[in-house]
Amino acid sequence: MSAMEIGKEIVALCQQGKNLEAIEKFYSQDIVSVEAFSMPGMDQTQKGIEAIKGKNKWWTDNHEVHGAEIRGPFPNGDRFALFLKYDVTPKHTGQRMTMEEVALYTVKNGKVTKEEFFFAMPECS
Repeated sequence: MSAMEIGKEIVALCQQGKNLEAIEKFYSQDIVSVEAFSMPGMDQTQKGIEAIKGKNKWWTDNHEVHGAEIRGPFPNGDRFALFLKYDVTPKHTGQRMTMEEVALYTVKNGKVTKEEFFFAMPECS
C-alpha cells in the first residue's frame, strides 16, 4: 500500500474511534514516535509497537475526549500528514481545552515506521 492509501485507512479507523486497531494494522513493530515534548512519566521519543500502545493507553486513561476532528491525509512521497483537533479535558486538571496538532507519518514497506507530532498550545475554556 502507498503512504496515501495507508493514510486514508488510518483516518477512517480513527474517525470511528478505532485508534488501537489502526496502530495494530499499520504500524511497524519497530515504530518510532516523537512527541513535541515529553509526557508525564514518558520520554519524548518512544520506540517499538508496545511503547506506542502504552502511550495510546495513557492518553485514553488520562483524558476525556468530547470530540475529535481529523483531516487528511496530505501526502508527500513516502510520508503523509494529518491535522488533528481535539476537544478534551485532561483528568488531572479538569479544565476543558481545544488541542490542535499536526502528525507526520513515514511509511516504509507498507508500514508506518515513524510518527512525529507538532503541537500548538491549547486554548482552555
